[in-house]
Amino acid sequence: MDPAHRDLFDRLERFYDAVPRDAAHPEEHGALVLFVRDGEGWPFYARPRLDTTTAPSLADVHAVRERQRELGLPEAFEWVHDTTPDLLATARAAGLSVLEAPLMVLDPAALPDPATLTDVPVRVLDPDAPGFALDVAARRAVAAVGFSAAGTARGDAGPEQRDAAMTELDVAALDEERLRIADGRRLSVVAGTPADGALASGMAMRVDDVAEIAGVATLPAARRRGLASAVTATLAHALRDAGTDLVFLSAGSEEIARVYLRVGFRRIGTACIAEPTALL
Repeated sequence: MDPAHRDLFDRLERFYDAVPRDAAHPEEHGALVLFVRDGEGWPFYARPRLDTTTAPSLADVHAVRERQRELGLPEAFEWVHDTTPDLLATARAAGLSVLEAPLMVLDPAALPDPATLTDVPVRVLDPDAPGFALDVAARRAVAAVGFSAAGTARGDAGPEQRDAAMTELDVAALDEERLRIADGRRLSVVAGTPADGALASGMAMRVDDVAEIAGVATLPAARRRGLASAVTATLAHALRDAGTDLVFLSAGSEEIARVYLRVGFRRIGTACIAEPTALL
């Protein structure tokens, strides 16, 4: 690890450990901790414990996978390679495929005005707006369609496929989203026009003065119009305005990382995401 980045990586570790704790309870398995969600919602991951310097063993990985299968959870692991480098070989030895994603941090001085990136309006969702439920459903549908066609290439899927993917949110999920946005733990953004509706979306999770931008997606038919860049820049500006000192993200590939380079993000390391081979 670059000594100059040690404090930064320590802050990231604390962030990754804190994010699930208000919606999940931790189960320790050796040097790993599995976050088990309390109630319905998106399942969390397993990752290295914050309070140990011991590298997770093959037995630890097998124990977590067995517990995840028992609970019906995805066998998902996440960690920062620069902080826990030995886990990469261990995860692969356990039969997991590992995505090595560029880990990028915002340089605020290089953050552009979102209006210079696209001519499509971008807005931050307001939890008190009458159309909030529809906005959240649209954000999720855009992400579902966008991530089903990975990369940055244009494609055929557009508003019709987004509308087909939209589902009505249950009351608990909507209340959770509204509460997290209202108290500053989450930001949600959509880009779109009155005629076409939501074309791109993204979100951010925030703990104190650290935030991660995630879920940035564009409908394939609307790509190559600067929408992902504008969504990311809008989130970054909103986070900075709220007093967030450290804004980071993990890019799904080197190709996608180039989008974030244009918005002022710089690579500092590698984030690892591991799942069983058949799922990647």
